[in-house]
Amino acid sequence: MATMQDTIYVNQNGKIIKESTAAISVNNRSFRYGDGCFETMKIIDGELLFSNYHFERLFASLSLLQFDLPNYFTPNYLLEQVLALAKKNYQGKLARVRLMIYRGDGGLYAPQNHFPNYLIQTWELNPTNNKLNENGLIIDIFKGAIKHYDVFSAIKSNNYLGYAMAALWVKQQQLNDAILLNSYDRVADATIANVFILKDGIAKTPSLTEGGINGIMRRNLLEKLPAIGIETQETTLTVEDLLEADELFLTNSIYGIRWVKKLRNKEYGNEGAGLIYKKLISR
Repeated sequence: MATMQDTIYVNQNGKIIKESTAAISVNNRSFRYGDGCFETMKIIDGELLFSNYHFERLFASLSLLQFDLPNYFTPNYLLEQVLALAKKNYQGKLARVRLMIYRGDGGLYAPQNHFPNYLIQTWELNPTNNKLNENGLIIDIFKGAIKHYDVFSAIKSNNYLGYAMAALWVKQQQLNDAILLNSYDRVADATIANVFILKDGIAKTPSLTEGGINGIMRRNLLEKLPAIGIETQETTLTVEDLLEADELFLTNSIYGIRWVKKLRNKEYGNEGAGLIYKKLISR
C-alpha cells in the first residue's frame, strides 16, 4: 500500500509541482474548446501497463490533432515523466494515471500555437481494482447523448461532454454504468468503457466506425481472445443484440473487465468473463 501523504504532486510540462499550485491560463484552448486529448493508464509494481499501446494511440491522436512535437517529446520521455510522478506521490505500487495533452493560448477558433503542453496526474487505486467485480453491474441505455462517427470519434478527446452527462445520469439513476448509442440507435460504447457481448461462444464488440473510443483493453482482447479459443468479431450491435446475449461485459485499461449482471429486465452470468479475466487480465 502506498504511503499516505498530505501533499499531492502533478507534473506540468516537465516540472513536478504541488497540485495546489498548478494553473492554466483563462485563454487556454483546452479549457475553451476541449482542444486536446488524454490517456488514462494504470501502474502496477512500477510498470505502466500496455505503455506501447497507450503511446501509439496518443501519438496517432496528436498527429490527427496537428500538434507540432519537439524532438524530445517521445514515448520514452513521457514514460519517464509518468513514473517519476508516481514515485513522488508514493504511488508506484498500484495507481491510476491521467496524461492530458492540451494546446495552449492563442487564436479565437483557429489555433496559433501547436505546442503540446501536458499535465500528468496520479491517484492511488484500491487493490480491489485488480480483481474481477464480485457483484455484477446494473446498467441501462443513456439516450441523452449521441455518438457520431468521424475521424476524431475514436480518440480520447478533452471534449468529453456526452460521457460526462451520461455519468451524471448513471449517478442519478443509481446505476453502475450506461451504454451510449450512435445516430443509428446502435451501440457505440459506455461512459468510460468499451462494450463486449458473448453469444454462442463468440465475443462481439462494436466496430470503431460505430463511434466508440479505440480502447486499449478492447484492442488487447481482440488480439488475445483467439489464443484461448474465443472467436472475436468487430461488428454492429443493437440493444436487442445486448438483450439476447449470453453475457455482457465492459472493458477499459484501469479495471480490465467488469461483467454486467442486469440490463433492463435481462440478467447475465459471468462464466465467460471470469475465464477471460483469469486467462488474460489477472496478474
